[in-house]
Amino acid sequence: MKDFEVKEVKQIYSGRVVDLSVETIILPDGKEARREVVRHPGAVAIVPMASAKEVILIKQFRYCAGKTLWEIPAGTMEQGETPLACAQRELIEETGHRAGKMESLGGFYTTPGFCNEFLYLFVATELEQCESNLDRDEQIETHKMSMKEAFCKIESGEIADAKTLVGLMRVNRMTLR
Repeated sequence: MKDFEVKEVKQIYSGRVVDLSVETIILPDGKEARREVVRHPGAVAIVPMASAKEVILIKQFRYCAGKTLWEIPAGTMEQGETPLACAQRELIEETGHRAGKMESLGGFYTTPGFCNEFLYLFVATELEQCESNLDRDEQIETHKMSMKEAFCKIESGEIADAKTLVGLMRVNRMTLR
């Protein structure tokens, strides 16, 4: 498939986490189109396994969703930071656990229709308790539960966060191999 040609980029907003632009592109058939684009530095999400059958999930209020969600720990990568370093940092910050072993589960684009954010996914095992270091605007509760309970929460709709669904499904698939 032929690539698009970028004709014009108008920067609308540049923030701490995202940049927003309106871009005029030339489609492969020669027609012009406008796209509203959110640029994001990338992020990580971690499935922290307390044991072979127990996961640590977090609950936090998400302003944009307007409610408290069950999630796996996650965070935005800082400039120059590797996905692995970010995953290690976020796990400690949000759960107060350090991973003896951190394994990649691949990654995915979160919303490629309008955003370039790529999320790197990890599973953390051999966890050790340590001091958490939440960002000043984070209010997070950690909860240890069985994978069975987590999947019941998926089936009931209590877990509705995409990265958490993907992470739990990938870890579950690993254990079935």
